[in-house]
Amino acid sequence: MAKLSLKENYLRLSRGEMPDYVPTWRLGMRIRTSPAWNVTPSILPGMMGPPPSEDGSPRVEWTDAWGITRTAVEEVGMAGLPKPGHFILDDVTKWDKVVKWPEYPEGFNTVDWEAMAKEDMKDINRDEVGVVTSGAFGPFTTLINYMGFTEGLCALLEEPESVKEMLNNICDYYMPIVEKTTEYYQPDIFSMFDDTAAKYAPFFSVEVYKDIFKPIYTRLTQPANDRGIPIQFHNCGRAEDFVPDMIDFGVKYWDPAQTSNDLLQVKEDFKGQIAVCGGFDFVPEVGRDTTEEEIREFVRGVINKYAPGGGFAFCGGVTGRAGDAAKTQQLNDWVLDEVDTYGESFYK
Repeated sequence: MAKLSLKENYLRLSRGEMPDYVPTWRLGMRIRTSPAWNVTPSILPGMMGPPPSEDGSPRVEWTDAWGITRTAVEEVGMAGLPKPGHFILDDVTKWDKVVKWPEYPEGFNTVDWEAMAKEDMKDINRDEVGVVTSGAFGPFTTLINYMGFTEGLCALLEEPESVKEMLNNICDYYMPIVEKTTEYYQPDIFSMFDDTAAKYAPFFSVEVYKDIFKPIYTRLTQPANDRGIPIQFHNCGRAEDFVPDMIDFGVKYWDPAQTSNDLLQVKEDFKGQIAVCGGFDFVPEVGRDTTEEEIREFVRGVINKYAPGGGFAFCGGVTGRAGDAAKTQQLNDWVLDEVDTYGESFYK
């Protein structure tokens, strides 16, 4: 029997079926272990990311399309985080005076979306590799980007109606993008993100989640759910409290499913309903180099613990020291190779 493609092996999890070998989730990385590639309509890039610099070097500070000043530093992998101490909204009841509404890209409503989708995906063999499109924004992280954690969390408790009004208006902006992308690109997976938990506890209660955030997630996933497209939800930290609600709005995959959650209990309680994509929380020891055998042994331990019975995809990587990209790449090459070689025959 021919080996299942990376795509089909991974999609089996969304149907509660057993994979042939241990799947790996590596969104957006066009490498041998990626079951799906992230595709952004060519009319959209540049809306949220940094504008190109004059000399082509990476931007270290810029103001995004929503008016938020961001900085990128080596210590966080050049991620564009809100500039510390420069949050632009201090009173959520006045959100409409502060939130800047970006213009849709020129031609957004007149472009031939069907032809654009065909062109954007022309190099993807969809028999072998899946297509992923994105849910555009995370409502909680958007609130924090505007207000910071202190004021944002206070706003959830003190002014929940204003928070809902603000976030639903921002969702209104994104829904045409989500609807058109889902209709014309017909993705195999619809990806969402929102980091609603710290390492050991959620940032807010399940009641707040149900009242403020779940309705927005439900709106964002509706176009995919209407078409039977499985949802992948990126949610860091100890977010297991929210799993039942995630399942309600169509989530079939949860990443990076960190080990501060009781992942074995989640697998048992929700078998066949949601796949755990994660389990790899490896932190290199400070002061010495990590060996290849340490990496490979750790990967095998993760697979041995979480893969039995299916419902699991390996998801994770090593974050190395700032400024040591070559070493970090080497560590992650070992990770991926061990997942490939050890996971290949695990279910056999």
